Amino acid sequence: MASNAASRSDPLTDSVSKRTSNIDPSPVQRICLKARILLDRFLLTHSTCIFGKLDPTLLRIVIFLAIYLGLGTLCFSLLEPQMKGQKTNGIIDAIYFCIVTMATVGYGDIVPDTVLTKLLVCAFAFMGAALVALGLTKAGDYLLKMQGDLLVKVLHLDQNASADDIDKLLETKGVKRRCFLVSVFILVLIIAGTAFLATVEKMNLINAFYCVCVTVTTLGYGDKSFKTKRGRIFAVFWILLSTISMAQLLCYIAELCAQRRKRDLVKRVLSHKMTNADLEQADLDKSKAVEMAEFILHKLKQMEKITEDDIALLKDEFNKNDIDKSKTLTESDLRHPQSTQTEK
Repeated sequence: MASNAASRSDPLTDSVSKRTSNIDPSPVQRICLKARILLDRFLLTHSTCIFGKLDPTLLRIVIFLAIYLGLGTLCFSLLEPQMKGQKTNGIIDAIYFCIVTMATVGYGDIVPDTVLTKLLVCAFAFMGAALVALGLTKAGDYLLKMQGDLLVKVLHLDQNASADDIDKLLETKGVKRRCFLVSVFILVLIIAGTAFLATVEKMNLINAFYCVCVTVTTLGYGDKSFKTKRGRIFAVFWILLSTISMAQLLCYIAELCAQRRKRDLVKRVLSHKMTNADLEQADLDKSKAVEMAEFILHKLKQMEKITEDDIALLKDEFNKNDIDKSKTLTESDLRHPQSTQTEK
């Protein structure tokens, strides 16, 4: 039993060890490698039961955010004497500084004062930018997925579909509803932030509203900011919520702006009927008959999902594998030495 257990290998560990078998890793590389294996194994085994069907990109953002805040709080709280500005509490100020840095608000009420802390801030500034980039990647993937799903759904609509059917397909109402809800939430955050700054930070309403607006839009001029201990505890959560909500609102606005082009695309695809000219274009082999594969390629070109250059590349790849020039791929073609050499 022991020999069987020992012979049983871990595919995750094996895949990593194969890539590093020819290299003698340093102690630091070994630690990083082991940490990566443990993190991947944890995500594979526990992400479903803990987070349900949480998107992998979103899960990575949550993990990196936790690491960013934890590491930043530890570093800047230990280096608190090397930071200058109006201070309240070491740990609270460290978390507050990390949030302000990551959200690109940059009040300037707490700043590094030594070479070490300045270099550390540079590193955390780029780490914060990487977190923002992950969020933008998530938004971009979402918009691309929406576009791809739309083109698939269009093919299942009747050519006489009404405007309501198109709106339902585009999910315009759903996007508008989400945009409205996020706008209301941002308005609530603005009111709450203004009231808090006026009561706790003792600002007048104009200055409080001004501070809220330059924070939500990540301008952060620095003339107004959170100065008290209670204010910075509030700011840790409020800045994070407000800046993320604003980014989400901008994403929804971008999607609403893209609805017009989507609507035109849907109408064009639905209203277009096959003509003799279309048949000639779709008949790639000039056989006076359009097969299903040719029809699909023609529709993909109409929907701007594939170009003539793409088709030419695929044709070349097919011809390279079609050793016997039979215009079909068989096992004999794949077993041919020339085909094997092409794959290599």
